[in-house]
Amino acid sequence: MAAKRKPKKTGPETLRGSRHARKAVAAILEALSGEIGTSEAAELLGVSLSRYYQLESRALQAMMIAMEPRKRGIQKTPEREIQALKAEKRQLELDLRRQQSLLRAANRSLGLGGRGRKKASSKGRAKKRAVRGKTVLATLLKDVEEAGGGSDGTQVRDAEPGVGSPSE
Repeated sequence: MAAKRKPKKTGPETLRGSRHARKAVAAILEALSGEIGTSEAAELLGVSLSRYYQLESRALQAMMIAMEPRKRGIQKTPEREIQALKAEKRQLELDLRRQQSLLRAANRSLGLGGRGRKKASSKGRAKKRAVRGKTVLATLLKDVEEAGGGSDGTQVRDAEPGVGSPSE
């Protein structure tokens, strides 16, 4: 069951605006109702008669716009559109990261390497990226060779010279 909505309060007490705006609205309404003349209203506001007519026209135009029928429901505003687009962008970025993770996992499970990224260059020279596994393997094989071969007396294969060495 939907909660009952309180009706919005209406009336002159709910009108918001500065003291100057309230004074201008009161003078324009008095002039439009015939209680005072337009020259008297202009004098009350401290403006010329032509400026008074500009203000009156602006006030009447604002009332006309306010009386136009409104669409029901949530209105599309530029701010809401921006918020919706930002939320969609965040969701798409999350989906992209998820898909990239799934692709990496699938490639690893199939034994495929990376996607073949372009090598970053530093001052025109391409940097060689050391593969951690090769470095560990070279270190282990070096330790075994220094010990004199495998524990069962078999000869251990030689590590590739220079592969994954820290000097690269």
